[in-house]
Amino acid sequence: MKRTKIKYLIFMIGFVYMSLLFTGLAYAQDPQFSQYYASPLYLNPGFTGTSEAQRVALNSRVQWTQLKSPFVTHAVSYDVSVDHLNSGFGVIAMTDKAGSANLRTTTIGALYSSKIRISEGWVVSPGLNFSYGSRGIDFDKLVFGDQIEFNGPTLDDAISQLNNRNYFDFSSGVVIYNRLAWMGLSVHHINKPNHSLLGEDARLPMKTSIHGGVMIPLKVHPLAGMKVSSLSPSFVYTQQGEFQQFDFGLNMVYDPVLIGLWYRGLPLQKNFNDKANQDAIIFMLGLNLKYLEVGYSYDMSISGISGNSGGSHEISIVYKFDGINPNKVRRKDKFLPCPNYPHFKNFDKN
Repeated sequence: MKRTKIKYLIFMIGFVYMSLLFTGLAYAQDPQFSQYYASPLYLNPGFTGTSEAQRVALNSRVQWTQLKSPFVTHAVSYDVSVDHLNSGFGVIAMTDKAGSANLRTTTIGALYSSKIRISEGWVVSPGLNFSYGSRGIDFDKLVFGDQIEFNGPTLDDAISQLNNRNYFDFSSGVVIYNRLAWMGLSVHHINKPNHSLLGEDARLPMKTSIHGGVMIPLKVHPLAGMKVSSLSPSFVYTQQGEFQQFDFGLNMVYDPVLIGLWYRGLPLQKNFNDKANQDAIIFMLGLNLKYLEVGYSYDMSISGISGNSGGSHEISIVYKFDGINPNKVRRKDKFLPCPNYPHFKNFDKN
């Protein structure tokens, strides 16, 4: 019986150590949203102020639902375009919880972008994001070997080394667009902040993202009023440290309904099992209720963990309302209609 306890003690110590090592090093990738078009400020600060109206976005994602403790991410953002300054301003807050010990990362940032018209119909929007982050763990969720052995509080020195970590972060990005196409580049964690919980030097690797797409109007039905049928193929490529992710797909819109089908993976790249690096097929459904967009997506895993992950669910809500100067005539080419379908009603106007 005592030998069994010793084995269990060694197992628990090893489990705690490996868990901390994994969450501190391997889980160095930012959470991602499948509905990137519903969380544009999270993807690229250059998207700040590209909406014709003030915009509030709420995003919620639960990843790998069959795990005992799935990964849960929530984000909320607000942005507005200020015409007379040719600028956009915004704020964003995000919280992410991972693992059975509730490893939580929370950030809040202030965003700015400038709108530069480079030619007829084309606009460049460089943006900045200055944010403050906090990373911590729920100590009550940790169980150390001596707690099991002696049924009391732990005396392990490792607990004294665990501390919450606060840090400043800096990101930048740029988007170039017209009313039917867009291309963007963003770089997050430019300063590589230290996010270690053990008092060591563990830097959050820079994340680089390239993204773009086009809107292809198909037809305007004469009896459908302002409803527009269109296709929007687009992609998002992300690299952070050794981690790479490539999403590409197609959204079809017949206002007020959006239907999307996406693929996530790098099929030409081999994973550790020497198989094609595939992650998920993503199904999307959205509804535009004039000032309100509601979206749902489901990531069906096609990787090696597909039988045990349970997939991922994501919900987005975007609310738009009149800008600071609602009665002012605005140049439509200063705003990005893609792939946000409420703006499709304006694509045929000057």
